[in-house]
Amino acid sequence: MDANDVVIVSAVRTPFGRFDGVLRGTDSIDLGVMVLQEVIRRIDLDARDVDEIYYGTCIPAEYAIYTNVPARQISLLAGFPEDTISLTIDRACCSSLTALRLGYRSIKAGDADVVIASGAENMGNVPFIASAAKTRWGNRLGPIELEDVLFELGYGRKGFAPVATDAGHVAVEYGISRDMQDEWAMGSHARWYRAYEAGKYKIGEEIMPVTIPQKRGEPIRIDKDESPRDNLSSERMAKLNTVYGSPTVTAGNAPGLNSGASAIVIMRRAKAQSLGFKPLATIKACECAAGAPKYMACVPAQTIEKLLTKLGKTIDQMDLMEINEAFAAVTLVSLKMLAGNEPEKYRTLQEKTNVNGGAIAIGHPVGASGARITMTLMYELIRRGGGSGVAAICGGLSQGEGVLLEV
Repeated sequence: MDANDVVIVSAVRTPFGRFDGVLRGTDSIDLGVMVLQEVIRRIDLDARDVDEIYYGTCIPAEYAIYTNVPARQISLLAGFPEDTISLTIDRACCSSLTALRLGYRSIKAGDADVVIASGAENMGNVPFIASAAKTRWGNRLGPIELEDVLFELGYGRKGFAPVATDAGHVAVEYGISRDMQDEWAMGSHARWYRAYEAGKYKIGEEIMPVTIPQKRGEPIRIDKDESPRDNLSSERMAKLNTVYGSPTVTAGNAPGLNSGASAIVIMRRAKAQSLGFKPLATIKACECAAGAPKYMACVPAQTIEKLLTKLGKTIDQMDLMEINEAFAAVTLVSLKMLAGNEPEKYRTLQEKTNVNGGAIAIGHPVGASGARITMTLMYELIRRGGGSGVAAICGGLSQGEGVLLEV
C-alpha cells in the first residue's frame, strides 16, 4: 500500500425518488446539502479538512431559479468554510463520476489531500420554461408558449437524435432484441429486491434517510428507493410502446426520471492514516472516453477497456462490475463488446454486473448516478471480503466515465 494512494473513506446517497414521488418538490441543491453533511458526519471529518468539493448536476433549468454556482451554494449551505474550493460539473450523466476523477487527479497532482465528489438531480422538479424570444423581447397579447425541458432531454432542439432512439438502433445493430432488454430490466428489479431483503440497501451504509416536511401533518421519511417494482411480467413489458421512435427502448427497459443525491470522500492514504480513518477502497485508476454521438451504448465498454489497458488488467480479473443502466440496451451492448462476442463470456459478465440491481430499478437522477454506481460497487466488494471491480457510465452524446476500485 502506497502512502500516495487515493482511497475512499466515506460514501453515501439519499434514497432515489420517483418522478412523481416524495422528493419531487425538493430542490436538488437541498439534496446536495444533505449528502455533503452526512458524508462527513459519518466519519466525524472536520469540514475544515476538506480542500475541494466537486459537484455534478446536469439539468440547469431545475436550479436556474438559484442562478448559478450550485457547488458553491451547497458547500456554504452545508456549513463548509468560506475558503473551501468548489466546482460545478455538467458532463451529462457522467457528472458525479467526473467529479470523482477530477478530485482523484487533484490529489495525485499534490494540489489537495481531501476531496468530496458529489452530485444531485431532481428531474421531477424541472419547470417548464418560456424562451426570451417569446417573453422578454416582445410578447404582447395572447398566451405564452411553454417548453418542456425534459422532452427528448433537449437533444432534438439542436438536431441530435434522442438518446433513447440512438440506444435502440445500436442495440439492434449489436443483435440485442427488445425481449432481451425487457428481460434484463425485469432482472434489475428482481436483483434489487433480493439485495434489499438481504439488508444490503440499509440505512447507515450506502443509504441515508431523508425527512421531508409537509405543509400539513407529520414529515414524511423516505429510507429506501421508490422505483423498484415487484409486479412486472414479460406480458406487461411487451405491451409498452417504444419511446421517441426507438425500435426497442420503452419506459419499462429504461430508468425513470428520478431524484436523489450522492457523495464520496476521497483522500490520500497518508492523510487518512493521520486522521485515523479506515480506507474503504483504493481507487486504482479513473478514465474518461467519448465517441460518435449515436454510439452512446458503446462508450461504457470503451471506457472500461481504457481503464484495463492503463493498468495492464483484463476483464476476467474483475470480480464485479457496475455499468449504469441508462437503458438496458447500454448495459447489454457494452457487455457484449467486452465479451468479444463470446456467448459464454457474455453470460459470465452479465452474472457479475449490477448484481444488486441497476438504475432501471434504483433510479437514475442523472447528476448523482456516477457516484452511486461507484459506492454500490464498493460496498458489495466489502461484503464479499475484497476484490477488484470496475464501474462505468455513459453520458449524453456518447461520453463516458469509469473507475477501477480495489478493496
